[in-house]
Amino acid sequence: MSASKAAVRSKNMAGPLLRGGEIALAACEAIQEDNPDKEIVIEDHRTYMRVEADGGLIIRRKTMEEILGRPFRMQELEVNLTGFSGQIETDEDFMRWYLKLDL
Repeated sequence: MSASKAAVRSKNMAGPLLRGGEIALAACEAIQEDNPDKEIVIEDHRTYMRVEADGGLIIRRKTMEEILGRPFRMQELEVNLTGFSGQIETDEDFMRWYLKLDL
């Protein structure tokens, strides 16, 4: 991300920080599919990926299964989640990152 983009970046960004690999790549694709109306920022640092959007993001187990072509448990994503921005809500069918600022 360039300095100019960082300067105009919203203070309401939220999303996962994922360990690089197959799950991270599939998660990025699933997040884009599950959040079609969001402008998603993906920073690929090879060993990890930061994924964020204004207002937060959601990822669904069903979408991961479709992309990976196999059954998927959200715990697999948790193992590859090295951090996140915002707050997190987890369920067996989805994971959601959000941040609501009181302005």
